[in-house]
Parts: sequence; structure tokens; C-alpha cells
Amino acid sequence: MKNVAGKKPTLVWLTHISVAALVILWLLPTFGLFISSFRTADQISTSGWWKALFPQEINTLIRTAAPETQQQIDGGYVIEGNLFEESGQKAGEISVWGTSSRAIDAYQAGDTADMGEDGRLTVQANGDYTLLNDVEFTGSRGERVFLTTKTPPSFTLDNYRTVLFSGQTTDNMAKAFFNTLTVTIPATVIPILIAAFAAYALAWMDFPGRALLIAVIVGLLVVPLQLALIPLLKLHLAVGIGKGYLGVWLAHTGFGLPLAIYLLRNYMVGLPKDIIENARVDGATDFQIFTKIILPLSFPALASFAIFQFLWTWNDLLVALVFLIDSSGETTVMTRQIVELLGTRGGNWEILATAAFVSISVPLIVFFFMQKYLVRGLLAGSVK
Repeated sequence: MKNVAGKKPTLVWLTHISVAALVILWLLPTFGLFISSFRTADQISTSGWWKALFPQEINTLIRTAAPETQQQIDGGYVIEGNLFEESGQKAGEISVWGTSSRAIDAYQAGDTADMGEDGRLTVQANGDYTLLNDVEFTGSRGERVFLTTKTPPSFTLDNYRTVLFSGQTTDNMAKAFFNTLTVTIPATVIPILIAAFAAYALAWMDFPGRALLIAVIVGLLVVPLQLALIPLLKLHLAVGIGKGYLGVWLAHTGFGLPLAIYLLRNYMVGLPKDIIENARVDGATDFQIFTKIILPLSFPALASFAIFQFLWTWNDLLVALVFLIDSSGETTVMTRQIVELLGTRGGNWEILATAAFVSISVPLIVFFFMQKYLVRGLLAGSVK
């Protein structure tokens, strides 16, 4: 009775639950990074992103105005002002406050604290304060006030302005963004062009050593990337292309070709043989067959590899560090820029969150818009 109509077996439900759990586990960090990129440093340091839509309680230390601003009224000395305005912080609603770090919640809004020789301090909920004393205030600094304020939910675009439009090379992600596009687009197109020709030859053309060549390509799939970095870099330096875009394009092309040829060749072998033979009977050349028949039919496989290659190249750091050597920062890619931000902006989590989301935004767009081609390309040939 487990498989009767209208009921799903337990394994199917477990599969659906597992997939839903994986999707949630993947989406939560991405969504959290997106929310954090619009928050200020104080908000990120005091609460998690899941509390961004609710009022936040923030503990801050603010000083009153300096004694030089005091006024003599009715025989006493008065210092007045607003704590938020004088500190330049965003206004909020003060719930509790204190004059000592050991008791930051000693007083409610509107209470008066007797500080002995330093006078009597009254703080209102909106930040207005009055400091009274019978004798003249002395010193060069105001009194310390520890505030616990409730601030409404707020978001800002300042993080994106800093990251994308800052004039400082350590912060400017805009140039790194275009540098990454300069690396990624050719490094995706070049291996596809070469692999498509090679895959057609290995799938539909007879020549001596074809089987051996296919075996070599399969063997290259398991060659570690790190194993080939130094020899390839020495070769690039010997021919003069080791410190520019051309070197990194060729490096990505070399590392991506084995998988590209293997994937496209397996897909092209599964195409109907009758179409190829009929085209040859009609007098079509191999080049005409390739451009007018094979390429249009192989679009799902081409698109699926393009997605993989684009994502790998966009997120690459190792190859860029080795083959894109530039001390001036003119060719710095986004992954390397984020690493530099970790050194210069290690405490500015809002800047790091924004830079990280800018870095993953393009891969997300590419994946969501082309995922149907990815699925078709991966499943092609699996069912006869």
C-alpha cells in the first residue's frame, strides 16, 4: 500500500526534504550577506542580520559638551545640549543610561544622576541633557555618559558608494570588477572555441591515434592545478606573457580544456548519426557540418560548460596571483581585492560584506538565468 496512487514513498519525501534543506542552507548565508551589505558598522557589531528589520539596542559612550560651553544661570553653572547631535551619531530613543562603565543602566530616561563635585546630570529620552553645578566646571573634556539606545531599522547605500566609487585603490572594487570581467570573458570564450573544434574531430572524424588522444584528455582531468602552475609560469615568463592578461587567459584555457573537450565530445557523440551522414551525402564539408548542424544542436552542452568555466574563473584567486603579477594594482581582480580589504579593513565588516556581495552578484545572475541550460547540458545523453 506504500506506492498506491496519490501517495509518495518515504524515499521521495526524504529526497524533497533534503533538497529543500540544502537550498535553505545555501540561501541563508547569501541573504544574510546581502542584508549586511546595507547595514552600518554599529549595527553589524551589535546584532545579527536576522534582527535588521527590528529596533536595535546599541550601547555607546558619549561625552557631554566641554566645560568651556557652560553658562551661568541664576547663580549656578549649566551645560546643555543633545548627546546625539554633539557626537554626530544617528538619533535614537534612550532607554537607560549611566555614568560608569560598571553600571551603564543605572538610570532611566529623565532621571537625574548626582555626580558629586561634577554636578547633577539629567538625560532625556531624545538625547537632550542638562548638567548643573553650584561651582564652575573645570577641565577640558565633558562628562562620560553610557547610553543604551533603541534605533529603528535603517539601511544605507554608503557601503556601496565606498566600495564601488571610492578613490582609494584599497577600497575601489569598481576597477577590480572590470578587471575580473576582462579576465573571465576571454578565459571562458577561448576554451569553448578550441574545445568545440576538438570535440567534433574526436567524435566524428576518423584519424590515427584518436583513441589514444581521448585517453590522454581523460588523464589530464586528474592532473592537479597546483602541479602545473610553476612549470607553466616559467614557460610564460620565457616567452614574455607571464605578467599580463594574455598569460592568465592562456592559463585558464589550458586548465579548462580537458573538461571542455571531454564534456562536448561525449555530448556530440550522442547526436543522431543519420543527420551527419545525410549532410555528407549532400556534399557538406566537415566545417559546414560543424557550424550549421553540430554547434546549434550542442548549445546546451556549450552553455553548461560556459557556466562552469565562468564561475571557476570569476572566483579564482590562485591563478590570478600567479599569472597576473602587478604591484601597481592596475590588473587586480576582485578576489585579490577582497583579500587586500581583509588587511586594510579587517574591522570594517560592513565594507567586507558589501565587497563580498558585489563579488558574488555576477555569478548568481549568470547561474539563475542560465540554469536551465546547465541542467539540459548535464542530463544530455544520460537517457537514450
